[in-house]
Amino acid sequence: MDAPIYVIDSARTPFLKSRNRPGPFAASDLATDAGRALLLRQPFAPTELDEVILGCAAPSVDEVNIGRVVALRMGCGHKVPGWTVMRNCASGMQALDSAIDSMRVGRSQLVLAGGVDALSRAPLLFSDAMVAWLASWYAAKTLGRRAALLTQFRPAYLAPVIALMKGLTDPVVGLLMGQTAENLAFRFGISRREMDEFAARSHARVLAAQREGRFANEIVPLYDRAGTVYAADDGVREDSTPDNLAKLKPFFDRKYGNVTAGNSSQVTDGAAWLLLATDEAVRRYGLVPKGRIVDSQWAALDPAQMGLGPVYAATPLLQRHGLALDDVDGFEINEAFAAQVIACLRAWQDDAFCRDELGLSGALGAIDLAKLNPDGGAIALGHPVGASGARIVLHLLNTLERTGGRRGIASICIGGGQGGAMLVERT
Repeated sequence: MDAPIYVIDSARTPFLKSRNRPGPFAASDLATDAGRALLLRQPFAPTELDEVILGCAAPSVDEVNIGRVVALRMGCGHKVPGWTVMRNCASGMQALDSAIDSMRVGRSQLVLAGGVDALSRAPLLFSDAMVAWLASWYAAKTLGRRAALLTQFRPAYLAPVIALMKGLTDPVVGLLMGQTAENLAFRFGISRREMDEFAARSHARVLAAQREGRFANEIVPLYDRAGTVYAADDGVREDSTPDNLAKLKPFFDRKYGNVTAGNSSQVTDGAAWLLLATDEAVRRYGLVPKGRIVDSQWAALDPAQMGLGPVYAATPLLQRHGLALDDVDGFEINEAFAAQVIACLRAWQDDAFCRDELGLSGALGAIDLAKLNPDGGAIALGHPVGASGARIVLHLLNTLERTGGRRGIASICIGGGQGGAMLVERT
């Protein structure tokens, strides 16, 4: 069970911001294009893969087992199993973890795993009242019955239900994800200014990374049917300064809140893949690993505090490997909300929290902010829910390679009150 799992190669699409209408690419288009480009540069045929595992939180109705759909579209053939996993925001990380499980018990040697979502294409739904009315209409056998139903129809029935908003609302505690971020802001005394400064830093870091070409080796350009090229993440804004962000109104708690669209992650479309191999596959195909996934950890907590998931997941990972925060050369914590990441940082520095919630003797300590999301995060890049867990692992390994760091932790909060973390090492 300790057999090394190597990351051989990786690729992702540009993360494309939703523009309040369906984006140019379906989820399967995104995953297929990124995966096909990744496989074309390998010394083996796509049919040599043992499995394709894809995380997706919101597949369309014609792509339900999107992992299989994409495997076939990438040319993996009929004999390569393709399947789909879903753990909300960590679906892409769950795909990696599922691949590792399969590889360590000997079922697979070479696996393509990742995540995707096209959130701009989340559907508009009929209300329950409209569905009930339509059911009665189609069941009516006589003109008289239909005439009676017409008198019962109300224009309000036509008001659409936004599926994305329902999907981002916790069904147990009844809170939107942004409302859980407001809970953390109140609990840890996080001000609006602190949130906006964090968000502005995310945009500034992404812009700097783009200028220096730090994403060039991980992004596969996309082309739509009209020949338009999408070559870069397009949600980042040069005018996202603290002062400009301060002008935005709270979105989730309009009267008392501080969480805005500007200090939250963006609704985005995107896909990310990692190619994983065992020692046997490395030898068989002459592969050159760029790193390895050492360990992973899942945790659960109160859904109303879901943003603290990285703290609950990464802490036991550190303990299991005898690591302090300073021993880690790079951190990627998915930026669901600025308040959520700041709350994680404060939780680790809080004696009472670490004792009462994590069972530690005292505060774990502080993360060097230069090591945390050095090239920005989801506030500026976007958060295609199914893809983000894979993207942060992908980019963490690239960052370690660029900086010469040895080990890193990627962690993510998960709607429903969970957290996921992975420890990676550069080879």
